[in-house]
Amino acid sequence: MRKYFIQAIVFTACSLVCALTHAQLGQNGFLDRANMDENVKPGDDFFTYANGTWLKNNPVPPKETRWGSFLQLRDFNINAVKNILEKAAADKNAPPGSVTRRVGDFYAAGMDSIAIEKAGYTPIQPDLQRITAINSLEDVLKEINYQRTHGIASPLYGFYVGQDRKNVEKMIPQLSQGGIGLSDKDYYLKDDKRSQDIRNAYRKYIITLFKLVGADEVQAENNANIIFRIEKSLAEAHYSRVQMRDAYLTYNKFAVEDFSKTTPHINWRQTLHELKAEGQDSILVNNPRFFVTADSLLNVTPISDWKVYLQWGVLRGAANYLSSPFVNAAFAYNQVITGQKVQTPRWQRISSLTDGYIGELLGQLYVKEYFKPEAKKRMEELVENLRKAFAIRIQRLDWMSDSTKQKALAKLAAFRPKIAYPDKWQNYDGFEISRQSFFKNIRNGDAWRYNDMVSRLGKPVDRERWGMTPPTVNAYYSATLNEIVFPAGILQFPFFDPNADDAINYGGIGAVIGHEMSHGFDDNGSKYDADGTLRNWWTEEDRKKFEAKADALAKQFDSYTVLDTLHVNGKFTLGENIGDLGGLNVAYEAFKMTKQGQSNEKIDGFTPDQRFFLSWAQVWRTNIRPEAAAQQIVTDPHAPAQYRTIGPIVNMDAWYEAFNVKEGDKLYKKPEDRIRIW
Repeated sequence: MRKYFIQAIVFTACSLVCALTHAQLGQNGFLDRANMDENVKPGDDFFTYANGTWLKNNPVPPKETRWGSFLQLRDFNINAVKNILEKAAADKNAPPGSVTRRVGDFYAAGMDSIAIEKAGYTPIQPDLQRITAINSLEDVLKEINYQRTHGIASPLYGFYVGQDRKNVEKMIPQLSQGGIGLSDKDYYLKDDKRSQDIRNAYRKYIITLFKLVGADEVQAENNANIIFRIEKSLAEAHYSRVQMRDAYLTYNKFAVEDFSKTTPHINWRQTLHELKAEGQDSILVNNPRFFVTADSLLNVTPISDWKVYLQWGVLRGAANYLSSPFVNAAFAYNQVITGQKVQTPRWQRISSLTDGYIGELLGQLYVKEYFKPEAKKRMEELVENLRKAFAIRIQRLDWMSDSTKQKALAKLAAFRPKIAYPDKWQNYDGFEISRQSFFKNIRNGDAWRYNDMVSRLGKPVDRERWGMTPPTVNAYYSATLNEIVFPAGILQFPFFDPNADDAINYGGIGAVIGHEMSHGFDDNGSKYDADGTLRNWWTEEDRKKFEAKADALAKQFDSYTVLDTLHVNGKFTLGENIGDLGGLNVAYEAFKMTKQGQSNEKIDGFTPDQRFFLSWAQVWRTNIRPEAAAQQIVTDPHAPAQYRTIGPIVNMDAWYEAFNVKEGDKLYKKPEDRIRIW
């Protein structure tokens, strides 16, 4: 699903239900010494100390790009979802229009590989033919709008409807930089070997898809040259990912007519009409200079080249939903990006697609069969405990003035938690699902999403809407809604178990709750006030102190090496790193309020504090392919797992005391060098 203005702690989907037995998890079910490498000093490499044996014994499976706690749970969960879907697909008595029937039909259509193979690329032939008939710039612009409103592709730029960050009760049309097929501008512009390999793979992918729809080798190669030339020009005008995190840099509000003056070849009043965004007087633009470049390209690029570019958008968007030659070509390209060895099984891909397109229909069946209501109640208690702990920490800050503290506390008090699943389910009214046509379902779903999005214009902001589906193991904070959201899927070990001791739960789900709360006070979220408005609530001196601390944390992560000379990007990952540092500190504060947190009673030979930090570390145990690790550095605002493990703890006095970490140990930081923010 498209999600906007959401800062998320990105996990991989897994289940509320876990297949791991207590015997597998350890004597008490939650920490297993057999997974550790106690030959490593915790002060030298806490990630390996906590997880080393597990890492040695669990290489990345061929169908994965990484492997860790989340992926183990996801595998069980995806099988649970598969069982729901297969049962729904086989239910011949499910009434037409019922949740079971619609979910079952969507899944069954996606699993009908015979029909999909037989169709070949016929589902997109009308699109390719329509583009062939284009003969003017006006036709090009109309096709761009047509593709967007019909769920085909998003050519040239991004468009969406979202809250106005400086007037959060209003939904407003928003334009974003876009128009490229590679996942980051640097892949077009850098000449290191990895970037060159990715460009070559992308070129091969383009050529392959055009040949599959009838182009000869020469024409396909020429098409690849045209596409890359256009996309490189667009990429050169993109802001970097670090710049895109700047809430003020990317907030540029224009009257529709005024913005049209900056793009002589695009009339935005007419464009908004064709995009079904009627009656709008203003528009938000995240990168105005990008649109100047896009407009100039419209003027100087031949119509024949735009036709090739638009056909490529159709091909790229459809490839994974067509017959196997297209799917295989997409996978071959993806292999170069991620290092994945074998393709994900079809049933797993279709299960994920079902969750992605009709997740709140599937979610109703999932919650009914697997969710335990007591988990929600316990989670509500944990959220409030973390809120209390966060308030205590804010009041204790020695670097923040009282006036700013009061506003920070007001924002914290205004946080709205959403837990497990929506109070009101989305029913996807108007989304037609056919058991006979998988591709048509995908197109109908994308068109439905678009129409649902633009229908929000002129209506009150829907604060009940969820950005994630119930089976998802993930959580997020929305700055403009000032809400923290925890789907049902995350309420499971290693994050949470109602039978676990407090050290395990606070080191797991407690740190996740604290992480999302801390997003409200990270380098970006801290620019929004208690009602979600992009508005400064800091004194100038306090903001400077905060930014100095944030800069120090960015430099800490800059020093971490991932592959050879490839380092973590401290500025790009700063929001997530502040989330982890703040979240773990707040979780520890809350843990120390519990009976176990105030005791020294050992379990399986570990003190309560040791169990807290080991719980945190086992959440992050992960092996990753080199290709995927390199991609993560460029495209993912989260640091790699090993550095998420150690990044916060080296700044926490309690970790040093718990594991007797001393000067001379590799992870040791002097007390005066430890970064303390929230």
